[in-house]
Amino acid sequence: ARAELRIGVTPGALADSIQVAAAEAKAEGLEVRVVEFSDWTTPNVALDNGDLDLNYFQHQAFLDNAVRQNGVKLVSVGLGLLPNIGLYSERYARLADLPAGAKVAVANDPVNQGRGLALLATAGLITLKDGVGAKATLDDIAANPKKLRFVEIEGPQLVRAVADVDLAQGYPHFIVAAGSFDPTSALIYSGIEDKLFAVSFVTKAARKDDPVIRKFVHLFQNSDAVKQQIHTSFAGSNKLYVLAW
Repeated sequence: ARAELRIGVTPGALADSIQVAAAEAKAEGLEVRVVEFSDWTTPNVALDNGDLDLNYFQHQAFLDNAVRQNGVKLVSVGLGLLPNIGLYSERYARLADLPAGAKVAVANDPVNQGRGLALLATAGLITLKDGVGAKATLDDIAANPKKLRFVEIEGPQLVRAVADVDLAQGYPHFIVAAGSFDPTSALIYSGIEDKLFAVSFVTKAARKDDPVIRKFVHLFQNSDAVKQQIHTSFAGSNKLYVLAW
């Protein structure tokens, strides 16, 4: 096994904690090269074609989708952090104050839309068809007593939508990065029940037992400096994330 590990990440909270782990790995004789990607497609392509040894940016539901659509033989080899999502409003202080016909922004991709709708159901604003869970789409809304009007928006753009709607699904790590409003101001958050959405360390199926990869994941999960960095990246708030391992 080569002594260098190339890991693909997306910028922000994920990259920051991986950089800390990479510095610690170096002290243990393992060179880790961190490669940042600004989109969610390339890191799996790069892993599949051998340009990366590992990536850390996606949750299991996203990975399952990539495997199904593109036939890549990639597997999760460990859990990282679980970024919670929240429902944000700049107009209302409580979910109960939402008026009939309120405009609600949700993610437009199937995986994250289901997560947002599940949180709206937890909040008591809608009811979903039995058994759909996090796979829900707008078609799976069984009851919508407030006649909420839904707007579908790309995940990373939701942070900008908050000002234009009555309520929006939001990702605290994007909100921290944007700095436009308080990421700890959501009216409700998801939590560990969303473990399916924890960010995973992913590698090629053939390398799932690779000792170098295992060593790095173990180091990441057991590092106090990594935990401290994650806490800092999430605005020092336990409401915004869960350590899923």
